[in-house]
Amino acid sequence: MAYQHLLSEVKENILYITINREKALNALNKDTLTELADVIGFADKTSEVRGVIITGAGEKAFVAGADIKEFSDYNGKQGEELAKRGQDTVFNAIENATKPFIAAINGFALGGGLELAMACHMRVASENAKLGLPEVTLGLIPGYGGTQRLTQLVGKGKAIEMITTANMVTAADALHFGLVNHVVPQAELIAKAEEILNAVKQRAPLAVSAALKSVIASVNHNNGYETEIESFGKCFETSDFKEGVVAFVEKRKAVFQGK
Repeated sequence: MAYQHLLSEVKENILYITINREKALNALNKDTLTELADVIGFADKTSEVRGVIITGAGEKAFVAGADIKEFSDYNGKQGEELAKRGQDTVFNAIENATKPFIAAINGFALGGGLELAMACHMRVASENAKLGLPEVTLGLIPGYGGTQRLTQLVGKGKAIEMITTANMVTAADALHFGLVNHVVPQAELIAKAEEILNAVKQRAPLAVSAALKSVIASVNHNNGYETEIESFGKCFETSDFKEGVVAFVEKRKAVFQGK
């Protein structure tokens, strides 16, 4: 698929996705969401990809929200369909992916932009980043999983405060609340995300996927303990497990094949 609103490139087993609508502060319109759904599917089914970094073009915004003009005249049924389609094809697809996704938040992450970042498994923010869910200023609420994921990340009280006041928080505050994993100077943003994924790349791919599945099952109240037990058992059937044990005994670095 030829992308009009995204840049995508695989380098050293990392898929780099850049939302490339800088003049619109990388706002998520329908076409961008369609392209994101496609590239997420590519990442999940392509063995060459071991991890994904999502960022926004320029230095002002990661994603400054959704394209409001596209749904300004929607009725209730259309609004529900908009949320369901977006959650199913993009936001939940990222969270349930078998590869780790990192959001490299290079500026404003507002509304759907913060929801996109929260769908990722980890978040690294630049020092200038501002994060928030301003939907109530439009008479709406977050519709791409924001009420759920923000609560999981920062707790009920802080989530309610952020959503109902619509106030933005700084990167430093987001780190304090647990909303992001790391805060770095903007010039070091991608390098920090790469550092994390380069560590993940040294580990057994099937075990990493099993860990992601088990953690996500826990936060979504989807039989987390049972998922962990089942996934743990399946790891014993992999060649990577045998390689990991032999490498440990032989006191050498394991060479995992994702099998």
